[in-house]
Amino acid sequence: MGVIVDVRIPAHQFEFGRRFPLRHGEAAEIERMGSGGDGDVSVFSFSGSFDDRSNGRVEDSFADVEGCRIEVLETFGDETIYAMRWDPAVDPFFRLLDDHDGVVRRGTGSSDIWAFETCFPTHDAFAGFRSACADGSFGAEVERVYSPTRRGTGAWYGLTQRQRRTLELAVERGYYDIPRRCTTIELADELGISDQAVTERLRRGIVTFVTNALLLERDE
Repeated sequence: MGVIVDVRIPAHQFEFGRRFPLRHGEAAEIERMGSGGDGDVSVFSFSGSFDDRSNGRVEDSFADVEGCRIEVLETFGDETIYAMRWDPAVDPFFRLLDDHDGVVRRGTGSSDIWAFETCFPTHDAFAGFRSACADGSFGAEVERVYSPTRRGTGAWYGLTQRQRRTLELAVERGYYDIPRRCTTIELADELGISDQAVTERLRRGIVTFVTNALLLERDE
């Protein structure tokens, strides 16, 4: 899996951050889902609570971006989950990542700053990216570098805070007990999200944990 790198960049200094319609106090999360087409288009899910927004507001912000397509996956309460097909070539920061074989795994953003967890296949690839950032005008800052192949490194084996909380609650409430002591509907009620969102968080969380904690340990 190479090198995991935490990067921060001011929202106004890259195309994605400038377009994302976040006001002061609002936040959003994105998570890489995979690639579409021939593999050069990243597919993300992102969610957030956007005050006084119509469902079309986020989509409209990216309407004129070539190769970008956004669709609503689910809405529950004041939060909406979207899927985005995003070509890194349309943004200098993401294009720089792509040029050095880096990918965004997940990120959190506000109206002021975005923080991304990125992955590079080798230390040399990351070194090239870091050097290019220093020479450019992106304002990107590397906060932390770690290798996921070392036992116990990385925050929560790559789990997002929401995935970790959902997995913890599922264990605490007996979802994995035999017989099962709670359902995803009950977990959803406690978390304030939908049944489908709970199922998806559990699925992604388990895949992330097994990949980073068990498969890499087996390789060692």
